Amino acid sequence: MRRYRIRKDANCISCLRCASECSFGAITAEQGRLLSFHHEKCTDCQRCVSFCPTGAIYITEDENCFRRNTVFSQDDINEILIQAETGGVLLSSMGASGKNIPIYFDKMLLNASQVTNPSIDPLREPMETAVFIGQRPENIQRDSNGAIIDNLPPHLELRTPIMFSAMSYGAISLNVHKALAAAAEALGTYWNTGEGGLHESLYPYKRNTIVQVASGRFGVHETYLNTAAAIEIKIGQGAKPGIGGHLTGKKIIGDVSKTRMVPEGLDAISPAPHHDIYSIEDLAQLVMSIKEATHYEKPVIVKVAAVHNIAPIASGIARSGADIISIDGYRGGTGAAPKRIRDNVGIPIELAIASVDQRLREEKIRDRVSIIASGGIRNSSDAVKAIVLGADSVSIGTAALCALGCHICASCHTGKCAWGLATQNPELTKRLDPEKGAEKLVNLVNAWTREIKEIMGGMGINSIEALRGNRRALRGVDLNARELEILGIGYAGE
Repeated sequence: MRRYRIRKDANCISCLRCASECSFGAITAEQGRLLSFHHEKCTDCQRCVSFCPTGAIYITEDENCFRRNTVFSQDDINEILIQAETGGVLLSSMGASGKNIPIYFDKMLLNASQVTNPSIDPLREPMETAVFIGQRPENIQRDSNGAIIDNLPPHLELRTPIMFSAMSYGAISLNVHKALAAAAEALGTYWNTGEGGLHESLYPYKRNTIVQVASGRFGVHETYLNTAAAIEIKIGQGAKPGIGGHLTGKKIIGDVSKTRMVPEGLDAISPAPHHDIYSIEDLAQLVMSIKEATHYEKPVIVKVAAVHNIAPIASGIARSGADIISIDGYRGGTGAAPKRIRDNVGIPIELAIASVDQRLREEKIRDRVSIIASGGIRNSSDAVKAIVLGADSVSIGTAALCALGCHICASCHTGKCAWGLATQNPELTKRLDPEKGAEKLVNLVNAWTREIKEIMGGMGINSIEALRGNRRALRGVDLNARELEILGIGYAGE
């Protein structure tokens, strides 16, 4: 059945702009200047609406529906029909659509200073948003003259506690990578290549680049490892915990093929496990191998999905020699994933970060690693709450794509992205100007950073370091006792 219906009103001047902008074939030009609507192909990407010069195009949900049922929703029935017809696994993109899973960020409120602990004016008083992530030494050592000995392991220095999440070349276009890299450099933060390798044109951004080593080892070579500020070992991601990745052969073309080191037209399949990691000892060996290959000059990150036993997993990673743990929550986005896994596997990032931070503190190893939180960070207050729960910084993916034009139509896996983001079609990729895209990303992160300063000022806190893990500054609303216990916060009014 149709999910959306395309309509036009009397303001339509038959300029055919909507047909030229639609990459899904939902609007076509017939017989010269006659528009034809193919409603069943519409994904509600809003490209036609955005570019209609007279505002004549409307996309609405189709009012035709099955007989309502208290158990089977419209989507449930449609998906059954699709699988009955195709016999295939349902694929989808972006983050989970689980409607009944709470967004805990929306159920937590931050404290504000009043009289005894006055607030701070961020316009007139210094606010420290810089963050150093990596291992911290257990104690300070001094030489015979009393000077501090610099024994700090390799770190990443961020001017703001906001980074850009891993998104691979192939899943997204080179122009997106160019925009992310340029924005990271301008902001003094970092972007992540994902598991698709690093295009040679982006080597100049190495001081702000994190490269990834995933199970498929796509694009991994010595130059790649050394053309980066840090290396991330990807074990899992929030949208599809426990399974591997798959980039279809139709996207393995040209520079994507060269960068990933995969023959053109051949599917790039990342196995679910790393076939050299079956224990924490195996992970420690890979961590040390990467450090050896990079002359112990770069921090190593281990990325895992937020799952039920994330606290002991993080404890093991902290003991493996890794410098940073990146935890990707239930609502983390993706270019393609089985819909059932995306919507039903994993746990929200809020619960994961709180439990990991508490576990590492109890084991007195919290300073061995820094924590990056990702998966569902929508705005500056989400970022602050994640840090208060125990993260050192946050990483944004979907929000960054939205800044570049994404309307979350969840059709990345089709390769037909109308905004030129999740596609390798040259006619579509040129729709994104990387310079303008970088400017929008810089504006977004600068706006969030200003809001973070204002929130901290209202809390009477003047640094991210003082905010980290300060769970007394949070209170829950509409949460049960067990949820409050896991989050480590009190109830509003206490």
